[in-house]
Amino acid sequence: MAEPRSPVSASVPHNPMVLPTPEGSTLEMDPVEYTLRKRLPRKLPKRRNDVYVNMKTDFKAQLARCQKLLDAHREICIHGLGLAINRAINIALQLQTSSQGALQLAANTSTVELIDDLEPEDPDEAGEPLTRTRNNSAIHIKVFYPKL
Repeated sequence: MAEPRSPVSASVPHNPMVLPTPEGSTLEMDPVEYTLRKRLPRKLPKRRNDVYVNMKTDFKAQLARCQKLLDAHREICIHGLGLAINRAINIALQLQTSSQGALQLAANTSTVELIDDLEPEDPDEAGEPLTRTRNNSAIHIKVFYPKL
């Protein structure tokens, strides 16, 4: 007969996070002792024909908003960050399909630097709030009617 297994949490190794410091050294911290707070990304200049796609808003609502903007403007720019890249591409392709090919697309990709705040769980402890930067992919799709 097989021996009973130990709980999964007991077999998972504890991996502390290693963060670089401004002085060039590294800081080892326990991720359980900190809360991760993600800051909003720095936005591009907001124009009337810019659409920032996210994963929280309903897909059909975002598609309808883009269609409404295209009725008022000859071109719009759809921006997607991280997980929303696929949704931004899908919206642009749906717009092109519904126009029977009258719309053209021009896509550019970029990398956006994001900043996260790591706040200590227990404010009475000596831990200081920390920040870390990370990179995330982004896409910018220009959807436009070509000039005749």
